[in-house]
This record gives sequence, C-alpha cells and structure tokens, in this order.
Amino acid sequence: MTQTLIQQLRSERPLIHNITNAVVMNYTANGLLALGASPIMSNAVQEAGDVARLADGLLLNIGTLNEHQVEAMLEAGKAANEAGVPVVLDPVGVAATSYRAEACRKILSTVNVDVIKGNAGELAFLAGEKVETKGVDSGEASNTDEIALKVSELYETMAVCTGKTDVIGYQGEVFNNDTGHQWLSKVTGSGCLLGAVLTAFLAIEGDRVGNVRAGLYHFGKAAEQAASHPHVSGSGTFVPAFIDALGAEEEAGR
Repeated sequence: MTQTLIQQLRSERPLIHNITNAVVMNYTANGLLALGASPIMSNAVQEAGDVARLADGLLLNIGTLNEHQVEAMLEAGKAANEAGVPVVLDPVGVAATSYRAEACRKILSTVNVDVIKGNAGELAFLAGEKVETKGVDSGEASNTDEIALKVSELYETMAVCTGKTDVIGYQGEVFNNDTGHQWLSKVTGSGCLLGAVLTAFLAIEGDRVGNVRAGLYHFGKAAEQAASHPHVSGSGTFVPAFIDALGAEEEAGR
C-alpha cells in the first residue's frame, strides 16, 4: 500500500505550503522535491492566505517564531480550512518559552488542524503534563500511547508522537511505526522535514490515518536504507543518502 501511495503522490505532485523555521527551509524543500511533492516556502502575511488556498497541504512549524510569522500562520490556516486544505502543526519547542506556548494556543484555537506532530515532550506539554526540555529537545517518555491519545482527544485531531517508536493517536485508537534510524536525531530538522512529508501524504486521496502511517513508514525506511550504505559513516554522509532514499523509485527497504 505504501508504494502505491508514493506512486500516487509522485503522479499528483501536491503543492505543499510551508510556513516553517529558518533553520530547515532548504532541507525541507529538498526532501519534498525528492519525495515527489512540490514545495513553496512562503512566510509573508500579505500572501499567506492566497498561497494556502492554492496549495494541496499546509505545514505550520513554530521553530523560529516571530510576530509576523504567527500572523501569517493564522491567515494561512484559516484560508486552508475554508478551502478544505489539510493542515499539519509542528509545535517545535512549545514547552521552551511562554511565547511559543501562547502562539501555539492561538493557532490551535483559530485553526482546525488535521495532524499535530511532535516529540514526546512537545505533545506532553500540549496534553497539560509537566515536562523537562532543553531548548527544542525532548526528554524521554514511556507513556507515548497515552500522550498521543490525550492530545488527539483534547484537540479533536490526529496526534503523531515521534520517537524510537512513532505513535499515532486518533479517535481512541493507537497505531505504531517502528521504522527509522538513530542518525535522524543527529540531523537538525529531520523532524521538521517529517512534518512536511506527512503533509504531502495527507494531500493525496485516501484514508488519512493510512496516509500518515505510510508517510511515517516510508520516512523511516528511507533512513534505514541510507544508514546501510557503505559510504555512510555518520550524520554528515547520512543526509544526502537519506534524500536519495526518499526519492528512490522503489519503496525504501522494500
């Protein structure tokens, strides 16, 4: 099923509107292009709504926030909702500062998001739990199923909790994904790219839970395939191999 969805995605080439952080724009755009989607990186308030209406999916990533970007996210999110365009929220480092937390609350109270994707610390914070963080990095959590389900219920959306095992919580059900590699955690922006990849999978026809599961599986398998290449010896050589694997003609690790 995953390979069929990838072929469908590459046939449709969905336009993904990314309002994302400055650290990861290039990596995200290259990853989406390799996957087969078409990225547009637009942060301007003046065009946010127009671009969102034209797009097939919208990613809101709060990694490097400022006042104008929050306004653009709200405008884009409202326009996407009106146009029926799926929205993914990546609450990067939401627990780190009160500013990030307030911005995330404003987005969630204004925009209907289809998926909230974050690490255990970020989602635990959104679920109302006390968490320890270091910048945008998450601490470990053993109750990721519970966290994902609580976020899903609180915000009436699908929740994706990333980690060694990724957990999807939706409508009282839990789905797990075990593909991936430890070097993903050593590359800045891998989680942010995953948010964009999931947005691309949501943009194509089909069951949204199934599409998200396929996106997680393919992303993780691409990482495994990249890490297995003989010329890959660490995170630096891993990145280009990973981009190649995202765009492989056959499903990574098939």
